Amino acid sequence: MRYLIVRTEVRPFAPEDVHASFLDEEPLRDETSSPEQRRQVAEADSLDAALQLARALASVGAVRSGRQRVKVVRLDAPRWPS
Repeated sequence: MRYLIVRTEVRPFAPEDVHASFLDEEPLRDETSSPEQRRQVAEADSLDAALQLARALASVGAVRSGRQRVKVVRLDAPRWPS
């Protein structure tokens, strides 16, 4: 399996957005309609390699301070039925 490791900016939101999200029962963040800005992308062929890369990217100061995040995405994952 192939994996994508992505370091992205955390998109800020206002407290009013959180409240509206609960009232409307909609997700606060929807990566399919508005993905977060990417800072760094890597690819790995195994989960172990992907997690090792993710750990390395998580040591970046911006990730440790909460301004950015690291995501591991399986590329050949089946899609959820709509």
